[in-house]
Amino acid sequence: MNRRTLFGAAAALAAAIGLAGCKDDTASTPQAAAEPAQSFHWKMVTAWPKNYPGLGTSAERLAERVNAMSNGRLTIKVYAGGELVPPLEVFDAVSRGTAELGHGAAYYWKGKVPAAQFFTAVPFGLSTPEMNAWLSKGGGQALWDEAYAPFGVKPMVVGNTGMQMGGWFNKEINSLEDLKGLKIRTPGLGGEVFSRLGSITVNLPGGEVFTALQTGAIDATDWVSPYNDLAFGLHKAAKYYYYPGWQEPQAVLELLINQKAFDSLPKDLQAILTEAARAASQDMMDDYVYHNATALDALKAQGTQLKRFPDEVLDAMQRESEVVLGELAAQSELNGRIWASMQAFQATVSEMHKLSEQELYNWR
Repeated sequence: MNRRTLFGAAAALAAAIGLAGCKDDTASTPQAAAEPAQSFHWKMVTAWPKNYPGLGTSAERLAERVNAMSNGRLTIKVYAGGELVPPLEVFDAVSRGTAELGHGAAYYWKGKVPAAQFFTAVPFGLSTPEMNAWLSKGGGQALWDEAYAPFGVKPMVVGNTGMQMGGWFNKEINSLEDLKGLKIRTPGLGGEVFSRLGSITVNLPGGEVFTALQTGAIDATDWVSPYNDLAFGLHKAAKYYYYPGWQEPQAVLELLINQKAFDSLPKDLQAILTEAARAASQDMMDDYVYHNATALDALKAQGTQLKRFPDEVLDAMQRESEVVLGELAAQSELNGRIWASMQAFQATVSEMHKLSEQELYNWR
């Protein structure tokens, strides 16, 4: 009996092993393919002409980068200004959900969000690295988020042009009197300062600037800096190129994201979009440092006359800027907090930069 019992147990064990082997073989056979990861196809509207150097090309590069990083799970179709919506209606399009993304400059939406002006450029204010540091480390991003939250829009830095030029003028500016009655295209807080000094300011999208200047519809315009100004041919429409760019010591370009669309993305795609925007920002800054230098040489070779604003004019512009910024800060509690935060940050970093960048530039 013991031998029969042992034999039976051995047979049972062998059968069990055989079944287990069969089960393993079954598991190793190809199964139905897993469902593919969800993909997203977004639209990006921009305030720029198609493939415009630095600005338009940055939007295209961002879309390409996101597509590559996500392995095609998040694709972005870029629309130039006017292709899907007018250039100055990008913010509204993203807020409504007409497009999931927008690429522009915050001061274009000042009529809808007055606080937005702080997040492009402040006259005589922060430099490019200072602005980026204030946003990422000094509390600026949280204030920016707060300003746009009522509209269902999430903002991110997507680039910076660096310090701009003072603009193109069809007559010399030798005194404050020369600013009175001057018709000038300049947006944001700089435009408000010109208005206070007696100029007539207008806000035009980039694609209309050359024609307006050439036909005399305006007497002067700021745009960006040599890289973009050469591309628009502004040197063919105005004789004098003024500096410094007091009105925009730097200029943030923003990525507008529809908040609901962003929330619908998986966490990894949210991270990819965020890091792609950060990479695009560095890429744009490098672009402008290099191309501004070569474009300035080209403009001078074609007869552009470089002019510095007189000290009298710059002094008046700085005084009026302080008044304009104080009035904007007083418009709302949020505006007040933004301006106080920015001023405090500038005071914190200025001493270090006087000892570092400023000293170096003076000696160079």
